[in-house]
Amino acid sequence: MDQEALVPRHLIEMIRHHLATRPVIVLTGPRTIGKSTLLNTCARKHQVPVIDLDSPPVRRQVAQDPTHFAAGPLEPVCIDEFQHVPEILSAIKAELNVDLRPGRYILTGSTRYSALPRLGQALTGRAHIMTVWPLSQGELTGHKETFLDAMFADPGSLVTAIPSKTTRADYERMILTGGFPMVLDLSDAERGHWFRDFVDMVIDRDVLEIRKVRQRHVLPLILRHLAARTASVVNAADIAQHVGLDQRLVGDYITLLESVFLAHRLDSYGRTLSSKVGRSPKIHLVDSGLAAHLLGISQRKLNRRDPATLTEFGKVVETFVVNELIKQAGWAESVVEFGHFRTRDQREVDLVIESGEGEVIGVEVKAKSSVEEADFRGLRLLRDRLGGAFAGGVLINLGQQSFRHDERLFVMPADRLWTPLPTSW
Repeated sequence: MDQEALVPRHLIEMIRHHLATRPVIVLTGPRTIGKSTLLNTCARKHQVPVIDLDSPPVRRQVAQDPTHFAAGPLEPVCIDEFQHVPEILSAIKAELNVDLRPGRYILTGSTRYSALPRLGQALTGRAHIMTVWPLSQGELTGHKETFLDAMFADPGSLVTAIPSKTTRADYERMILTGGFPMVLDLSDAERGHWFRDFVDMVIDRDVLEIRKVRQRHVLPLILRHLAARTASVVNAADIAQHVGLDQRLVGDYITLLESVFLAHRLDSYGRTLSSKVGRSPKIHLVDSGLAAHLLGISQRKLNRRDPATLTEFGKVVETFVVNELIKQAGWAESVVEFGHFRTRDQREVDLVIESGEGEVIGVEVKAKSSVEEADFRGLRLLRDRLGGAFAGGVLINLGQQSFRHDERLFVMPADRLWTPLPTSW
């Protein structure tokens, strides 16, 4: 598949917009999702070269004289995989101390900016950080999703009598494939080989560059344990017992895996800082296809309807929906924060989205097509506790119907996240 054809136009437009006001744009995200393709597209538009630090010879040259490369005569200076030579950021900072004009640099990196050593965070406060995720379902079909904005504006506008045309088999295919561009045209077997090589590459080239890990062999094992707990509260002590390591060391390794975008955490939702930090976060793998691979979930297993496989698939479905909504936040009009809601008596909401104005949306995910009253226990509690601040709650499932279930509570099929509004169906 032509990788350039998959470059989302709205991401290019967002970069153009931020370049007009900020001196540095930093694109971070997992490896192989298209950051380099996106950077090369922007470089061609500006008729400037790309400094590729993934190339060992280029890396050595830049490491020997970062000031020379930071002061490029053509702007924006485009640098790919900057984390390989963090000294380049200090050289860029020195340049900005003299000239803080907008539009001077576009950088990409496969390590979370906040995870870099102090030297690598030299541009804090001067750079706009954009996270680039695996492709969303809307990006795969060529349009920008607006579900988040519609939910805050009027959740009822997303309800239609027209049934969804997406089948259970369609959802299974989407979720098992995920959004990494290079797996989209692969068979199940080829996809499995690709994900295995991808995990090895990220650990060997990115994790070990951040930290010299003696037990390199244990990192894939911890990642598999995280996959088994995707969409669940993460417990480092439990994983430590399974792998035979100290709990603090396992917690450190989990943070490393988050730093290279293999997983991300979803903090507990609360109206106060103490309520947020006082409860455990959930963990989600960065991509549903990666999660399914690590769990050994295949189309053949799903076709057998094995109860254990279906239970694991249900967690991957939740990760799929959560990730789709987090991707949308990158271009939504509303500035939002994400969390999960869970009480001591196990009443929970899978995803809580709070706008900058304090309005809240609750999202519950079910890997089934039917609806039961018990499915709304967490959403009802959240609605009743928040009162007028509760903009709406939605139960997302794999069915085909959308409808209003109760006051400010709705049921919608998962494809409503990326399907254009009903008037254009």
